Amino acid sequence: MNRSETMTPATAKPVVDEICDAIHARRRFLITSHARPDGDAVGSQLAMAYALLALGKDVRIVNADPAPEHYMEFPGVDHIEIAREVIETDADALIVMESGDLARTGIRGLEGRFTINIDHHQGNTNYGTLNWLDESAAACGELVFELVQKLGIPLTMEIATHVYLAILTDTGSFHHSNITPRTFDICRQTVEAGVNPAAMARRVFDSNSFGKLKLIGALLDEMELLAEGRLAVLSLNDDVLNATGTTYNDTEGLINLPLTAREIQAVAFFKVGADGDIRVSLRSKYDVDVRAVASRHGGGGHKNAAGFTVKGPLAAVRTQVLDEVIEAVALGMQTRPE
Repeated sequence: MNRSETMTPATAKPVVDEICDAIHARRRFLITSHARPDGDAVGSQLAMAYALLALGKDVRIVNADPAPEHYMEFPGVDHIEIAREVIETDADALIVMESGDLARTGIRGLEGRFTINIDHHQGNTNYGTLNWLDESAAACGELVFELVQKLGIPLTMEIATHVYLAILTDTGSFHHSNITPRTFDICRQTVEAGVNPAAMARRVFDSNSFGKLKLIGALLDEMELLAEGRLAVLSLNDDVLNATGTTYNDTEGLINLPLTAREIQAVAFFKVGADGDIRVSLRSKYDVDVRAVASRHGGGGHKNAAGFTVKGPLAAVRTQVLDEVIEAVALGMQTRPE
């Protein structure tokens, strides 16, 4: 029977302690996260990998897609394998970071293993042998940090760097409403371990290529404003990417740009891939709940940052989603702080 934090009786051992026991009892680990990994996925995986290495474990990290280019200089990123299928592995356990189900990893061959499922999003399907789900965490990196502490592993510079990367990116540079005192306490400890916040911010946010700058210009030039200027709509397809010499990895973080305008309270970003899938990313501020919109389409995330993937046709998807986001903006206006 699978075990999860929400299913654990009050008298039972906490799931985080069971995960520690499972880690101590095993030697070979395979770590993965969701396809198109973001900063939290990359940071959580690598922080966990360095912690396991400190325990003398064998570690392999496999992702379906490469990390965004501006993360490539972070320690350990070059050791992440890129594959759509795991055929042969002698791993004693699979650790999956912030993925609502195994399918979202984009990797085949992960089923049937002893699986540790660590996530902080709503909608997780509890697919693991052990499931640790904490929606109060601002980033999956917060849960990795707690696990590192429970395991008694010193907070090395490598672990601290990746925990900070996870939190910095998944809070939208400390903009989102999922931040708690725990978030800042963890960041304080990573800084004490040697992390330089200013240098980290520059590496993450000030390392754009010229192609990405052209992409930003193209997206903003075609941006639509709806709901009396409160909703910004961005659209992307392969033609735009080819014209700017960029890839989908270059789109990370761009959805947040319109939110810097005072009037804009939500952003919908439609990305149409060569496979025909429509990837919809949603961001908001104040009390505009975009997670509720994403959940209606099989996606998830946080109140101010969510997304999902659906099939077309694009026009019908856009119409439905934008109507729902406009409604969310209207509801958020009722409780917006002055």
